Amino acid sequence: MSERPISQIPPIEGSCSAREVFALKALGDSMEPEFKHDTVLIIDPEAVVKSGAYVIGKVEGEFIFRQFMIHNDKFYLQPLNELYETIEISGLDMLEGVVVQAGNRRKDMKKYTYA
Repeated sequence: MSERPISQIPPIEGSCSAREVFALKALGDSMEPEFKHDTVLIIDPEAVVKSGAYVIGKVEGEFIFRQFMIHNDKFYLQPLNELYETIEISGLDMLEGVVVQAGNRRKDMKKYTYA
């Protein structure tokens, strides 16, 4: 049950916009069984966030991968692994983007849509 948070990611110099799709790796086991350690995540910072979506959030200066949930008009970042705690967040501004694809090989890539 080891989880290593995604440390602060330094900005990358270049021509990419901060709002373009980007990739990260899932670290740890907090999102198992759906996402194994080292799964490549494709994140869309412009995607519409809905309850149930897998997201990258920023909590206390650290990036965190969780499932976004709304319950009783409150916002939560919930792990899939019950050994980890659900975190209440103050608003959507704490979200960096929505996971739209995940996998480690092209043939294994899974797309995520949130109707």
